[in-house]
Amino acid sequence: MENLDTIFAALSHEARRKILARLMQGESRLSDLAEPFNMSQTAVSKHVRVLSDAGLLVIEKRGRSRHCRLNAEPMKAATDWLIDYQAFWMQQFDNLARHLAKEDD
Repeated sequence: MENLDTIFAALSHEARRKILARLMQGESRLSDLAEPFNMSQTAVSKHVRVLSDAGLLVIEKRGRSRHCRLNAEPMKAATDWLIDYQAFWMQQFDNLARHLAKEDD
């Protein structure tokens, strides 16, 4: 459960979610990841570090550049946890639909 806290904390920032979305398209150099954001390379590096610490991306140093790639496996734990709540909400919507159908009668 501790790792789940780390994953959700890493996903809590919009810039980090955008970085992961970019990495779904394929590996990227860290300097290339920084380009679309209105923040310094240092700030992007800090976000990348948070994602790396959560296990959501892998950083590999090649020569003078660092390359990042997505590691989506840890998100499975978050998805599994959220699926339980999806079933709860589906039940709530079904209950609401039955209640509204009774009012129409």
